[in-house]
Amino acid sequence: MFKTKITEMFGVKYPIICGGMMNLCLPKLCAAISNAGGMGNITAAIWRDEASFRAAVQETKSLTDKPFTVNLTILPSVRVSAELHPMYVRVCAEEQVAAIEVSGAPIDRAVGKDAVETLKKAGVRLFHKVGSVRHALHAEKAGYDGIYAAGVEEGGHPLNDDVTTMLLTPRIADAVKIPVVTVGGIADGRSVAAALTLGADGVMMASRFIATKECAVHDNIKQELVKRQENDTTLFGKSIGLQGRGLKNELIAKYLEIEARGGGLDELMPLMAGQRTQQAWETGAVDDATLMVGQSIGLIHDIPTCQELLDRMAAEAVETFKQLQGKISID
Repeated sequence: MFKTKITEMFGVKYPIICGGMMNLCLPKLCAAISNAGGMGNITAAIWRDEASFRAAVQETKSLTDKPFTVNLTILPSVRVSAELHPMYVRVCAEEQVAAIEVSGAPIDRAVGKDAVETLKKAGVRLFHKVGSVRHALHAEKAGYDGIYAAGVEEGGHPLNDDVTTMLLTPRIADAVKIPVVTVGGIADGRSVAAALTLGADGVMMASRFIATKECAVHDNIKQELVKRQENDTTLFGKSIGLQGRGLKNELIAKYLEIEARGGGLDELMPLMAGQRTQQAWETGAVDDATLMVGQSIGLIHDIPTCQELLDRMAAEAVETFKQLQGKISID
């Protein structure tokens, strides 16, 4: 059904990849996505020692024989020290995972150029999630295998250039020769078709996978994403140079109020504590944490299995292209 640089590179059925999600990208969800024809994700920062991280990779392998990716986020963090990053790289190489998704600082600068060579020798594909052409060009020059072009619509930490997916995907696709994957605003088959039309070789999404049966999050959260609309997220953190996009709730309102009056890190950091978010995912307390989701929640209307979701998205993408053929006459 699909033949793109991503499906050919990894041998997957659908060019649909799960993005990193702290506390949620666990082996069960990762394997469910890969078994459904996409590429699942385990987020390295969930595990903070080599034994537990390696065990998570091996557990995922036991649940699927399909390729999956590992997210490595290199951003300022209280809980994840810089010393862990080389360990994550080494384990991924030794376990020969299919790919690494690098978010934040480029791995060649944060860990060293040797890390790129180590991964290449192990057959691990290296993708960098970026929000600008300049960063995409650096990744290509440094030897990365592909680019995740992340528009400002995405949840998590979009680049403060604030460029939308509609513009960023074709700009990066025109600028580099390596495969490009669209990130931000992806949640159904129409958005897959749009990304491919803009020049992408695949899509990455995360928020949509929260509202699936296999995601280990409280049902209150899933139902909240079904209920909310595209205007129910907001950007925050600009004042401290770490922009994020999250669900509008009581905690985010408090965070924005502190920023508006010039409050600093001492006041803001407790609100961003990872423990808060983990507890919210588990208890369903929607207003108690920064829930990092994107504008694509406006396209979430149900809670399917990963298999049902990916099959439906693929069929919708094909139907979208068929409908276009009826709207366009080419002489």
